[in-house]
Amino acid sequence: MKQVLSIKDLEVSFATDRGSVKAVDGVSLNVAPGKVLAVVGESGSGKTVSARTVLGLLPETAATNGAVLLQNTVSGEPQNVIGLSREQLQKLRGRDVAMVFQEPATALNPVFPIWWQIAEGLRAHGKYSRKQLREKAEEMLKLVGIPNPKERLDYYPHQLSGGQKQRVMIAMALALRPGLIVADEPTTALDVTVQAEILDLLRKLRDEFGTAILLITHNMGVVADLADDVAVMYQGRVVEEGSASDIFYNPQHDYTKKLLSAVLKLGDGSIRARHAAQAGAAAQAASAAESTEPLVVARGLEIQYPGRLGKPGFKAVRGVDFEIRAGEVYGLVGESGSGKSTIGRAIAGLTDATGGSLKVFGHEMVGFKERQFKPLRKDIGFVFQDPAASFNPLLTIAENVAEPLIVHGLARDAAAAKTRVAELLEAVQLPRSYGDRFPHELSGGQRQRASLARGLALDPKLLIADEPTSALDVSVQARVLELFVELQAELGFASLFITHDLAVVDALADYVGVLFAGELVEAGPANQVLQHPQQEYTQRLLASLPVADPTQQTERRELARKLREAAGIS
Repeated sequence: MKQVLSIKDLEVSFATDRGSVKAVDGVSLNVAPGKVLAVVGESGSGKTVSARTVLGLLPETAATNGAVLLQNTVSGEPQNVIGLSREQLQKLRGRDVAMVFQEPATALNPVFPIWWQIAEGLRAHGKYSRKQLREKAEEMLKLVGIPNPKERLDYYPHQLSGGQKQRVMIAMALALRPGLIVADEPTTALDVTVQAEILDLLRKLRDEFGTAILLITHNMGVVADLADDVAVMYQGRVVEEGSASDIFYNPQHDYTKKLLSAVLKLGDGSIRARHAAQAGAAAQAASAAESTEPLVVARGLEIQYPGRLGKPGFKAVRGVDFEIRAGEVYGLVGESGSGKSTIGRAIAGLTDATGGSLKVFGHEMVGFKERQFKPLRKDIGFVFQDPAASFNPLLTIAENVAEPLIVHGLARDAAAAKTRVAELLEAVQLPRSYGDRFPHELSGGQRQRASLARGLALDPKLLIADEPTSALDVSVQARVLELFVELQAELGFASLFITHDLAVVDALADYVGVLFAGELVEAGPANQVLQHPQQEYTQRLLASLPVADPTQQTERRELARKLREAAGIS
């Protein structure tokens, strides 16, 4: 069978100030028409570097050997991407191969509307009128499930949620119907229901259009749901390769077994409960939480964004009630655009609370004055959803992590904070030497761990974690969550944990709130909400969560489909 992509003995090394670093070491992969090859492995294993080589997107510091044979969709003949000129690469991008990038916040241009960016690939490969470009862009937005696509054409990236930005990235990749789609963590920023829709869309492209897909992911549930074949990478090499069934049910390599054992599963129980039980402190912690005054109290909370150009404002949060006490983890889940991150930002004073009541450390945030709230900011840590967008690219990782210490006068400069920064980096499983690197020199998962280190720099009483494990592969996620629990036990901070990964909520949270369209539709103790959901929407969320078992996942996909149909959702 002719391969859409055939990678043969690929080697990629990068020239650095510390000498040459080999990122990919003798990798060989094949992707057939209408097949999905999933490449899995830890952050820094060479997955994304291998994928970017297919589009010729490596920096000038990269040296490449081997062959990357990509099928030309016009002639049907293979072409070796390595060695092509810049003009030749531009011709094949979008037409023969397109890429869905991992971090849409940095991949999208902030100064152009959405329709213009989707149309960019079309303009590069043909002549179209403005009307034709807008119609095509609207068609693509509708295909990937963006609500009100005609209205959203003129939106800018900052007006979309993280999940909506990711869907725009997929729409851009689909515009020219390429023979191969390279999807680098295409569901990272998506909640489980939208993730299920995107996976259905990719499956449709594979089955109906014969599109080949090279899937880069750390989510083993996504692999079980979509992949035909799996390649496991470790330290730049493919250590195991086979069908999805072989990898999940009969793994041979120790590293593959380690990856699968690290996958969180609903019903496995709380990591925090296990730690507390081991310490013999579960009862004391529960009684202490009950006796303390809440750090955060929301009563009828409303958050409305002002309208523009005479249009009415948008109410993002409607009448939400919840409490967070010292030492507790409150998990907030829901679809992209449901108001999760908005609530987190309002607690930190980054977004105005406009109605009801929101008290943080006893301070009313509705109509708050920055001067009065500023002294309390040091008690709040924040881990942002997109570490690449929240880090200053001109500062080293150490300087970025030291920033809160400098702002609050606890260190004169980054050099004075060096010892504390080194402790923080080691705490989140990053070597001290990584502090000398710049954000772009770290993988997505490594940047997320550095972001967690910055959030903990001031020993906060409350940590707002917005998708803090979304970019982490399963083994690193397991270590970071264990670390999170250990640090919380040691430091005693409370946390608002915003995530779309229900298995993470099950592992960490004491209480869970489920948001839908800005309203809290279900709330209660984590085990009650996740094991015995009462609301149809919560049931649909749980059924949409992919599990790392191909057979079981096929059954869950069918259950999710039936629940969507029962709710009148196509």
